[in-house]
Amino acid sequence: MGTVNSELEELFQEKKRVRNPFVPVGAFITAGVLTAGLISFRQGNSHLGQKLMRARVVAQGATVALMVGTAYYYGEKF
Repeated sequence: MGTVNSELEELFQEKKRVRNPFVPVGAFITAGVLTAGLISFRQGNSHLGQKLMRARVVAQGATVALMVGTAYYYGEKF
């Protein structure tokens, strides 16, 4: 059982090194733009709300592209 735990610890340490810090940042940006857009719609400013929803789609797409690119890059390394 001790060897299994040490192998798991090595794997998790490796994963921590590989994890991309920009993905959570992209998720927070996406959530922030979504929140601002919903608030804008609620206040009756639909023109700004539509612009923010489009910005959310761009931010979300960039985050997904970053995740896929990182997975592809590190997938070949291991």
